[in-house]
Amino acid sequence: MIELEGVPELIDPVMVAAFEGWNDAGDAASAAVAHLDREWKGEVFAALDAEDYYDFQVNRPTVWLDGGVRKITWPTTRLSVVRIGGEKPRDLVLVRGIEPSMRWRSFCNELLGFAHELGVEMVVILGALLGDTPHTRPVPVSGVTSDPDLARTMELEETRYEGPTGIVGILQEACTHAGVPAVSLWAAVPHYVSQPPNPKATLALLNRLEDLIGLHIPLGELPEDARAWQLGVDQLAAEDSEVAEYVQTLEEARDTAELPEASGEAIAREFERYLRRRDPGSGPGSGPGAGPGVATEGGDTSYLRDGTSERTRPPKPQQPGPEAVPGAEPEQPEQRTAEEGPEQHTAEEGPEQHTAEEGPERHTADESPEQGPERGSAEPGPAEGERRGKGPERRAAEPGPAEAEGEGRGKGPERRAAEGERRQDGEDAGE
Repeated sequence: MIELEGVPELIDPVMVAAFEGWNDAGDAASAAVAHLDREWKGEVFAALDAEDYYDFQVNRPTVWLDGGVRKITWPTTRLSVVRIGGEKPRDLVLVRGIEPSMRWRSFCNELLGFAHELGVEMVVILGALLGDTPHTRPVPVSGVTSDPDLARTMELEETRYEGPTGIVGILQEACTHAGVPAVSLWAAVPHYVSQPPNPKATLALLNRLEDLIGLHIPLGELPEDARAWQLGVDQLAAEDSEVAEYVQTLEEARDTAELPEASGEAIAREFERYLRRRDPGSGPGSGPGAGPGVATEGGDTSYLRDGTSERTRPPKPQQPGPEAVPGAEPEQPEQRTAEEGPEQHTAEEGPEQHTAEEGPERHTADESPEQGPERGSAEPGPAEGERRGKGPERRAAEPGPAEAEGEGRGKGPERRAAEGERRQDGEDAGE
């Protein structure tokens, strides 16, 4: 039995573990646990015997000087505890080390012995793998478990992996057989930038861990480091056309795969995560700061639009008319008001484009006021001129300022006289 001295009784403890080596692409997982230990000032209370689990030719010890005295640091796995206060206090047991070289079953049993003595309620193991994912998109993090009940209650995936595994997989199975709930969180690191560090992947793991255990994790300078990392990779990719083309291919594949996930339920979940990170302990609609905004992941941005924003959307592109689409129904726009006449017709839209024959066939009584200024501002083609042509009744209803502006537009006496005759014809036709 393991006897712990100097370790106080913990409150709802969760064990969070990560191991350097095969399961730690870009050092993303071990860096996440190191970040927790640094931000919460963890206190080491135990270390496993390096002689039992490590091959020192594979993981060599390091020599360093302490005030002129040479000291040796042996590769091992250390356990520390952090105490988190607040409205809902919860303690963490952090396990950080190197994947062992031998005796994995004994290694896992020793860690489970610590978990039993400390009353650990759940074990979360962090990992990172190389994948076909672009660095310009949010880092995908998958949560898996071997427990079907846990997968259902915590919205995780039940693992179906078959193949070679590392200490992450072995420890998770050991926890399952010991009756300890265990979850693995895996971050996908772009294989073309696998060199450590990868702060963007570390940030993604911490955000997912925050959602899983319900704790607000201080991020410190990690978001800024993640943005700087992505900017640096962007610059390197821009210098190589083949890499840039490959990244674009990965982006298109990723966007296509994620398109079906853009459901209302997925957006609601992302919004709730944003609120929890912005105001710890709050939910949707709680607290003065609970409102829509933008959730960032250190450069991987997942945007949420503010529903109360007064920003207008860009104008919709002009849709092809019903004659361009076989079988399409003609659109019924709203009616223009009489005041819009002077502003809607530039000098290019002379009277030759507005004949009495064009109006009745092309205009309905519901022409939209929004479409008038946009279409009237540019020189119309033949089809647009026909659609905009006003009938004799509507031109007769236009007020005098349109005639006064004719002077300013450079219309000569002959053109004004011709327009007067056409308006008179329109009035006669209306009678």
